[in-house]
Amino acid sequence: MSLTAAATAGAVPAIELQALDVAAVAGGAGAVLHGLNLHIAPGEQVAVIGASGSGKSTLLLALAAAVPPLAGELRLWGQSPWALGHAARQALRGRLLLAPQTPPLPPRQRVVSAVLAGRLPGRGLLSSLRMLWQPRLNADEAGRALQALAALDLADKLWLRVDRLSGGERQRVGLARALVSDAALWLIDEPLSALDPTRARHTLAALCEAARAQQRTLVCSLHQVDLALALFPRVIALREGRVVFDGPASGLDAQQLQALYGIDGLSVSADAAATEPVPGDTAALPRTMCR
Repeated sequence: MSLTAAATAGAVPAIELQALDVAAVAGGAGAVLHGLNLHIAPGEQVAVIGASGSGKSTLLLALAAAVPPLAGELRLWGQSPWALGHAARQALRGRLLLAPQTPPLPPRQRVVSAVLAGRLPGRGLLSSLRMLWQPRLNADEAGRALQALAALDLADKLWLRVDRLSGGERQRVGLARALVSDAALWLIDEPLSALDPTRARHTLAALCEAARAQQRTLVCSLHQVDLALALFPRVIALREGRVVFDGPASGLDAQQLQALYGIDGLSVSADAAATEPVPGDTAALPRTMCR
């Protein structure tokens, strides 16, 4: 159990995994994740790192109850989604938001509607249609979308069509969905792959700050090790589908990271990540936003 989870041992974990084995896709024969035991407390922010193919995306799909386990158990807020009926499982999924690396955004849709799609779970059909198709008539909802976009430096894109955006802008629109959602759990998969280093840090810091301010549980998979160590208090490292580290970012050193990624000369350390200056960074964004 992590330090944060141990400190809140009296609370029901937001996420609990017990000896969990998971395949890459539903019905797959071979396990990608092996024997995972994890506790993540409500409101905790966790970075998941590891080499490509280590199981990071599969872990997020498992946490979203999108892929049933081959063995073991997943519990979300004390409930096992795969022991529930279909309707109850869908209701439980409505309490989380999964943001894939490439967000599924209809190209002809307005950005404001693409962002407000993050608020659909739990809404009725007429309310959803009105919000998505007539956002100009609902100043409160449009204002909420604008605030989320402004946090990600996209305020001027509110009324543009999605097909007018760059790849990095589309990726940030997908993250803005999380910022406007009512979801208690944000599962964010590789949110920085289309962003330059300065924009990546700003975006991740904004995401972390929003999760902290709104007391959301955040689990974010990352290839950017420096940012994971600098911005998250807890890091989970996967290698070949197994947890090889789970603890404070300060507990990972260069030697462990070299073993994790299977290469020599990796010059990343917790101290370096915490103190490395970022060109163009502003004082308005603390470097330890999730801590």
